[in-house]
Amino acid sequence: MYPPPGPVADILELARWAPSGDNTQPWRFEVIDDHHLVVHAFDTRGHCVYDLDGHPSQIAHGAMLETLAIAASAHGLQAEFRRRPDSPDAQPEYLVDLVFDSTLSPDPLLNFIRQRSVQRRPMRTTPLTPHQKQALQDAVGKLYTVCWFEGWSQRWRLAMLMFDNAKLRLTLPEAYPVHRDIIEWNARFSEDKVPDQALGLDAMTLKLMRWVMTSWRRVRFFNTFLAGHLTPRVEMDLLPGLFCSAHFAIFARQAPVSIDDYVSAGRAVQRFWLTATDLGLQLQPEMTPLIFGRYAREGRVFSNLSGAAKTAAGLAKRLASHLRGHNVETAVFLGRIGCGPAAVSRSLRRPLDRLVS
Repeated sequence: MYPPPGPVADILELARWAPSGDNTQPWRFEVIDDHHLVVHAFDTRGHCVYDLDGHPSQIAHGAMLETLAIAASAHGLQAEFRRRPDSPDAQPEYLVDLVFDSTLSPDPLLNFIRQRSVQRRPMRTTPLTPHQKQALQDAVGKLYTVCWFEGWSQRWRLAMLMFDNAKLRLTLPEAYPVHRDIIEWNARFSEDKVPDQALGLDAMTLKLMRWVMTSWRRVRFFNTFLAGHLTPRVEMDLLPGLFCSAHFAIFARQAPVSIDDYVSAGRAVQRFWLTATDLGLQLQPEMTPLIFGRYAREGRVFSNLSGAAKTAAGLAKRLASHLRGHNVETAVFLGRIGCGPAAVSRSLRRPLDRLVS
């Protein structure tokens, strides 16, 4: 039942704005009473090639729980979380207690929850200031370290890595239904998908892409004979990768293993992203090299495409060489960041009444 007006409704209204891969929003809320909630989370491993181990969704769960905690602080409530141990890995449940704390002040990041968004277009190359870097490091806490990749040379290497990684992403037959289903065409906003105008492509490329993506047969033909993936890679990966302040990676002290490790990482990532928004910075995740690299290390079969595993392993090796001595297995998030206007097209969220049981 939709929660009646009050603190719980206000908290969930903000919590739903947490980021998730392709705007999947992998959570539903159950209101027990004014101080107890259950989050029924899930992952997309059954149909998404980018989430076969559930870890990207688990990071999203952490981002949502952190958002919920920030929202609760506006009402003097401390949000305490426990994962129900007998819940399945693919459908973890989180028990939430909202405990009144008279000493608790509203979290300073509260006002940036709705404002935070993804910017997939090129940004300015203005370097980050020491103050900005320190604020972003402080945001993730002592259990995580932020590593920056700045300057033309480093941005070029990361941009080329993303450009080459995009070829794998755009030619995987297993990725086609994901891309087909998550794009809302002729849209500036979308409640449950990614609007095409937020992809960072020009109008002509979007028009052609919409026609090509009506079938895998067309996609494969254009990729094979007309290099149909080239222009999208340039517009969505190469140019944005060059035109930004920096690429960055967030590392945990130890390689994440459990669901709780990834949820913890997601909470840190959300504080980083909200702090970036507070600082007037724009951000775009660049997660697929980490995801495919993990598949390659673990020997996980993710595609029937000949050579896909070898290509993923090669990309992972290149990424590791760019991380300046950091262990790639401890990396929990990768992205680019910079100054510039906020995105004018973005994903919205499902209304709360569609998320509450």
